[in-house]
Amino acid sequence: MIHLNIGSNLDSTYGSRYDNISIAINLLINSKIKIKKISNFYETPSYPNNNFPKFLNIGLGVEYKKNYLNLIETIKQIEKKLGRVRTKKNDPRIIDIDIIDFKGEIKKTKELILPHPRCHLRNFVLFPILQIDPNWFHPILKKNAQYLIDNLSQKSRIEITRLQKNVNIEI
Repeated sequence: MIHLNIGSNLDSTYGSRYDNISIAINLLINSKIKIKKISNFYETPSYPNNNFPKFLNIGLGVEYKKNYLNLIETIKQIEKKLGRVRTKKNDPRIIDIDIIDFKGEIKKTKELILPHPRCHLRNFVLFPILQIDPNWFHPILKKNAQYLIDNLSQKSRIEITRLQKNVNIEI
């Protein structure tokens, strides 16, 4: 399975953070990416600057017939369509779509590092993965999501909130 993570901490011309993520998922579906599983929304403080708006994140388990380079290109087009402007690292953004794991592949190219190089340190990645794919193992570390969550700091484990709101998608 391919794991994606989508985040937003700014409203856009399309609506709220929730709307941005829902629209991104619909655009993924329209791009022939098959959504198999969707986590709940998770909310976390913005890192490293807690003064920025809180982030909403969601995890997806998807199937995609093409390679990871085609997928990253599709993702960049969707981010651009939604109004993503790449500024300084960790600045607020309308939408951010990351490939966390592409079928267990281990790659390091100019365009992408697989698995995502910091996924094992991010509560907003690990909690959604645990929810939708509890048997997932990090391709390099060979540890599952629960183990990686247990090794986060206590602060990181408690500053994340699983919301009961679901994604609005057209299937």
